[in-house]
Amino acid sequence: MTTKEQILQELDRVPESAMEEVLEFVLTLQTKHSTKTQKSDVWKAYLASKKEREEVYRRLANS
Repeated sequence: MTTKEQILQELDRVPESAMEEVLEFVLTLQTKHSTKTQKSDVWKAYLASKKEREEVYRRLANS
């Protein structure tokens, strides 16, 4: 059984009164994951930019 299947199975046992809290938790996890991905993308862009600048400086120094 996959993790997703286990979650869905357990979700069937959660009382309706707690469903809003479960939804808030899932949305919080999605936001947290999205933020980490955005930070990672920004860092990758910075490193690529830094590498490009270093290449330009190296070419200028050699000309």
